[in-house]
Amino acid sequence: MTFELHAPSYAPVAPALLTRPSFAVLDETPADVAAREALLDASFGPARFLKTCERLREGAAPATGLALVAKDEAGDLIATIRLWPIFAGGRRPALLLGPLAVAEHARALGLGAGMMRAALARAQALGHRAVLLVGDEPYYRRFGFERRFTEKLVMPGPVERARFLGLELASGALEGASGRVSAAPRDVSLTLPRAA
Repeated sequence: MTFELHAPSYAPVAPALLTRPSFAVLDETPADVAAREALLDASFGPARFLKTCERLREGAAPATGLALVAKDEAGDLIATIRLWPIFAGGRRPALLLGPLAVAEHARALGLGAGMMRAALARAQALGHRAVLLVGDEPYYRRFGFERRFTEKLVMPGPVERARFLGLELASGALEGASGRVSAAPRDVSLTLPRAA
């Protein structure tokens, strides 16, 4: 059985994921909204709306091509991940990752890591240079997230500093980043033009 990424125009799934049971990682569609919200409610409860990261997501849309879901062989939504356009201090473009949620019955299958790898590979393929998140450092360290990238950044509300992490998808993308993290307007391009 394989772990498939149904997005041929984007980065392929890493070979390490191909040993997992069959799940399809797909672009989120409007038909997925109810199941996604139910999964987020089951995973985080109503307190999810009180988190500081939610301030950066309110009224915004995920970055283009970076709202993904995983479905099992029956077509049921079992995981979700989204990345949001932000500025990492001043006008430095970045993405905010989250929330990542996996249905309880699928958590032992490595699906969370699979979703992370698929989302980060796609973000990099789309030309994004950096990702921030608030989460458990021991879990996210394996994907390259580190505290050193956020030491001089400030979220728009309280967060545990030890859980505020960053990742450079392009070397130097967060070098010298400082100041307040803010949501990016929808009409602002956060990627660099691709070399011809």
